[in-house]
Amino acid sequence: MFELLWLLFIAVIVGGLIWAYVVYLNEKGERLKLINQGICPKCKEKSIELIDQKGGGCSGTAFVEFECTNCKYHDSFNIGGGSCGSGGCKV
Repeated sequence: MFELLWLLFIAVIVGGLIWAYVVYLNEKGERLKLINQGICPKCKEKSIELIDQKGGGCSGTAFVEFECTNCKYHDSFNIGGGSCGSGGCKV
């Protein structure tokens, strides 16, 4: 009986962690959608600017940082990079 309760407890904990991660990714995606429109997710003003962008190569991800000039909101994202199939990557 104890083993069954222990497994149930572990399953609830793991399920809760997975659910929390999915919610986090959804919220991060919503913030990125607003930022792509130039709108700050915090103050809702059209005052967001790209402050840094580092590429990860042809097939890597790009690391971008944004900051709001109005409220100083700051966030960073890893965005999927280019594709070697597009002809932009020469070996």
